[in-house]
Formats: sequence, structure tokens, C-alpha cells
Amino acid sequence: MALVELLMGRIPICKCGYISLWYGNIYGSGNSQHLIDWYSFSHIIHGLFFYGFLWLAARRLPIRTRLVLAVLIEGIWEIVENSPFIIGRYREVTSSLDYMGDSVINSVSDILMMSFGFYLASKLRVWHTVFLVIFLELFTLYKVRDNLTLNIVMLIHPVEAIKIWQLEADFVPASLRINS
Repeated sequence: MALVELLMGRIPICKCGYISLWYGNIYGSGNSQHLIDWYSFSHIIHGLFFYGFLWLAARRLPIRTRLVLAVLIEGIWEIVENSPFIIGRYREVTSSLDYMGDSVINSVSDILMMSFGFYLASKLRVWHTVFLVIFLELFTLYKVRDNLTLNIVMLIHPVEAIKIWQLEADFVPASLRINS
């Protein structure tokens, strides 16, 4: 996946020249460029979902094989997510007006976050996993007005009211705010 992204012209690390463990400004130029950001929680949820799906669909396969399949799926998503089409779609219909795609290091970290979610799901009871998904979705919704659910909705069937609501948040730079 990393090699494919490099061949696609993705940058290896942030143009700023350094790698941060955490980057918390979803409207900053370092968003999706460092190791962990607000969208890392979505990738943990991917792992929780992939574990559940593969447990249902391929339960007879060893867990390591299911993890490899989950990594393959996530790797394919990372390549698709960083294609010009999807980057353009994010910029066009979501509040991510300045989104430029992930750095390669961020994509690799996203796969590690998914793997962590997969691991958690393998250790937790089903209802703990469901609670964790709900908690992560509500937590990121509260903190940055975005989450996996809103990302899916906005990519598939954009809702202008959601985009306006996201851009009206106090933490949105004035240049991007709807009511500035």
C-alpha cells in the first residue's frame, strides 16, 4: 500500500518536515499527515467492524488469516481514499475543504489503528465492542463534529445542513466558517 501510494505521488511525511505522534487540528495543514489524528478513531472502528464481519463470513479461517484480510481491505481503502477522485469528493461535499489526502506515514498508521481495533474486537465481548463503537462515534462527533458515520453519509449522499453545522463550529478557522 505504501509503495502504491508513493507511486501515486503521495508524500511520505508531512511537508512540514517532521512527524508528530498526535495532530489534533482537523482544519490544519498537518491533518492526515502525522501518525495519529481525530480520524484515527474511525480506523479503529474499521478494525472492530472488520473483525465482526470476518468472524461472521470466514469464522473457520484462523484469526491471523482474518487479520491479513482486514489489512488487505484497509490497504485498498487507503489507496482509494487517496485517489484524486475521493480527495476531490471530500473537498467538494464535506467540510474538509482543504483536504489534500494522507501522507504515506499517516496511511500506514491508519492500518495500524485498524489492526488495533481488530485486536480489541478479538478480546472484547460483543456488547463491549458495540459500546466502544458508539462511544468513539459520539466522542469524535462532540469534539470535532465529524466521525465515521458522517464521513460515509457525506461521501455517498451529502447533506448541506451537516456541512453547514460542521463549518459553524468555534474551532473552524474564520476563513472557512459559513457565518464569518
